[in-house]
Amino acid sequence: MRQIVLDTETTGLEPSLGHRIIEIGCVELVNRRVTGRTFHRYLNPERDIDAAALAVHGISRESLAGQPRFAEIAEALLEFLEDAEIVAHNASFDVGFLESELERCGRPLKLTERCHVLDTLALAREMHPGQRNNLDALCKRYNVDNAARELHGALLDARILADVYLAMTGGQAALELATLEREAGVSAAQPVRPAGPLKVLPASEAELRAHEQMLTVISKASGGKCLWPASSPPERAS
Repeated sequence: MRQIVLDTETTGLEPSLGHRIIEIGCVELVNRRVTGRTFHRYLNPERDIDAAALAVHGISRESLAGQPRFAEIAEALLEFLEDAEIVAHNASFDVGFLESELERCGRPLKLTERCHVLDTLALAREMHPGQRNNLDALCKRYNVDNAARELHGALLDARILADVYLAMTGGQAALELATLEREAGVSAAQPVRPAGPLKVLPASEAELRAHEQMLTVISKASGGKCLWPASSPPERAS
């Protein structure tokens, strides 16, 4: 299964008021593993940025003057999203802006008809009703490192959300294994074993007697259907 964890930064809160996307970040997951493939663009919004939005992401209009417009990256973005499930936090916000941008550049498209969309905010509210479920709160709840998140950033937030999503949906062990792989330079497809021969600890005489007694009890309780007869205790290690 291919999923794209997606986040955007914008000039304001309402695309219906002419607000635009200024940054988009995507992180690819395949079979619940981060592949390393990303899609990241800063965009020229051709308009001012609200002060409240600037305080959140710190991206000024001046810094975006030389960046492409959304129409110039639309095709590459759609190709990256092709055949994937979109994962986003408060997905209606990001999807609404993306659909507004696509319509503006002459490509009216309902992403919800083209891709399945999973909203991690709705999922978190279902899992943790009555609690704070913004991204920072979820990072704290699931022990996901967000120390680098002084300001919002689309690619940074998409990477953090990918870790949060995997942890929320039972993938914490996978995250720990991925960390182990990076540190040790090994693949999950290869079993990690200690060097040298495995140490075999033979059962003691007392343990063998206790084992035989338990087999006798099981045999009686099961009407003689015990797989290991009490008269044939495990062989001692040589």
